[in-house]
Amino acid sequence: MSAVPTRQQPTVAVVIPAFNEEETVGDVVRAALTLTPEVVVASDGSADATAQVARTAGARVVELLENAGKGPALAAALQATDAEYVVMLDGDLQGLTREHLDVLLRPVLDGELDMTIGIFAGGGFASDFGNKMTPQLSGQRACRRDWLLGVPRLAAERWPEPAITSHLKATDARWAYVELPQVAQVLKETKRGFWSGVKARSKMYGQLLTFWVRKRKDD
Repeated sequence: MSAVPTRQQPTVAVVIPAFNEEETVGDVVRAALTLTPEVVVASDGSADATAQVARTAGARVVELLENAGKGPALAAALQATDAEYVVMLDGDLQGLTREHLDVLLRPVLDGELDMTIGIFAGGGFASDFGNKMTPQLSGQRACRRDWLLGVPRLAAERWPEPAITSHLKATDARWAYVELPQVAQVLKETKRGFWSGVKARSKMYGQLLTFWVRKRKDD
């Protein structure tokens, strides 16, 4: 009697685009390693020790020579792995645990959803408020790697979340928000100083808005 072939376990990678996140990226990598040994950090032209800290923590590191934006960094991280599924994380998270990663990944692995999008809950007022006001901009997601690589202009968008959201609609993908209790994100105003942070945030929202303007023109 021939042996019944065993079903191969799905491969999973965690991909982390990061720009000047030396203070937090190590903890994010260590949390990610509790889920999978395949953790890839794409340092987006960081001027600090982001790449070194991530490598020391146990990640495979891809270093972009210039700060090209989150989209190009995410695409570079995706190209550095051949895993079937990916969990996307920002490099400035606080309070991340294995349980949060399971919440993101399990509905996708089980075939219930094509993508999950993580929303902070109880991690801190400012972080929670910003995340809940613009949940579609969350960088905490899980999906199939090939689907994500199919997002038009993924590697060309400095902020790829609107392009990903647009592709969810275009492909009729099944997706849902999932809560990540006690997870927070370091605010730009904290990392860069108040006025520099406000300027960076305003610039980011301006760049995000141009995606929809350009999309309407293309359509």
